[in-house]
Amino acid sequence: MAGISTQTSERLRRTLHSMVFEQIFHYSRHRSMGASLLKTKLLLLCFLLPLTSALVAREKTDVVVMRNGDRLTCEIKSLDSDVVYIRLDYVLGIISVDWSKVDHIESKQLFLVKTQDGSVYSGRLSTSVSSGARPVTIEVLEPSSKKVELDKSQITQMEETAQNFLERFNGQIGLGSIYNRGNQSAQYNLYADVSYPRERWSASGSYSSNLSSSNGSSVSTRNEIDLSAQRLLRWNNWYYTGLVDFLQSTQQGIMLQSTFGGGLGRYLKNSGRASISLAGGFAWQRINYQEGVLTAPTQQVTSGLVTTQLNLYYFDRTNLNVSAMLLPALSDPGRVHFNLNTSYYVRLWRKVTWNVTFYGNWDNRPPPGFSGSDYGTSSGVSWRFGNR
Repeated sequence: MAGISTQTSERLRRTLHSMVFEQIFHYSRHRSMGASLLKTKLLLLCFLLPLTSALVAREKTDVVVMRNGDRLTCEIKSLDSDVVYIRLDYVLGIISVDWSKVDHIESKQLFLVKTQDGSVYSGRLSTSVSSGARPVTIEVLEPSSKKVELDKSQITQMEETAQNFLERFNGQIGLGSIYNRGNQSAQYNLYADVSYPRERWSASGSYSSNLSSSNGSSVSTRNEIDLSAQRLLRWNNWYYTGLVDFLQSTQQGIMLQSTFGGGLGRYLKNSGRASISLAGGFAWQRINYQEGVLTAPTQQVTSGLVTTQLNLYYFDRTNLNVSAMLLPALSDPGRVHFNLNTSYYVRLWRKVTWNVTFYGNWDNRPPPGFSGSDYGTSSGVSWRFGNR
């Protein structure tokens, strides 16, 4: 195994350190928020710094042969949206290759290969040279020495994986801010997510924080932590899932809303251009409201659970992610909670993207005097790490 790329690691450390310093400067101007919120943000960034710096580059011994005869010795990172992402020794960063122009590939590295019917395979890759204009099958040599041949048209995704624990993580870190001198208003958003894919299961976590303040008004904040995991069943495209969500919103007077849920789901569409899933089950919520002029008792709600995930891709330039959760209350009939997070990403340069996000959460029956909704938009720049 090769060592950590010095240039990549140094750029990463500089980026994350600048984020930390910007957060410190920003909060020094808004001390009324308190030290606890500051500590939360800094702890998150300090945790991500060693994690991303620990990602190790491997030897570039894979082979990609193009249809025009060009032969590239490289490191294959992944296949997604009909794009092969590779890293070359003599090129900084990851480059994108049109999969339709590739004749065949060879790799001794372990990959997770996902197909349209939901099957997942793990092993080394090779592509037979076909008599047609492009390869028709990909051979996956699993650790058990069993060889599986897959039709290329059925493959939706390939992700590089490894025996090393840290090398399996993918994720991104994003930050955006707006300042208006006229009314001395400031807005910022911080976002981070990380995923851990395996052959039959996966886990992911995300954190988002939005702050808005202006002269003469109180600071408004919204913070959300979401954790989820899923495992594939033996039936095609079926899985079971569990989730945990923590939400804080000053707009709705929510000090902490904790949601625990789980259920059964299915991928309705699973291709290189789109992924759509739907899951249903049950959830339990505990809602603590802020103490102030108005008081409300802590509420505990048992609900049904309906979640959906929508991911759309266009080559390697843009992608749209939509995540929605509907919670119709069973213990309080007629009450409904709804959460929505939507992000649109545009690739700017290498692993740097610009994004626009719409977020919101609604409660059609909040306690008297409390707001039933909190929503907004934000934009910023994010940096991706891992095999994305």
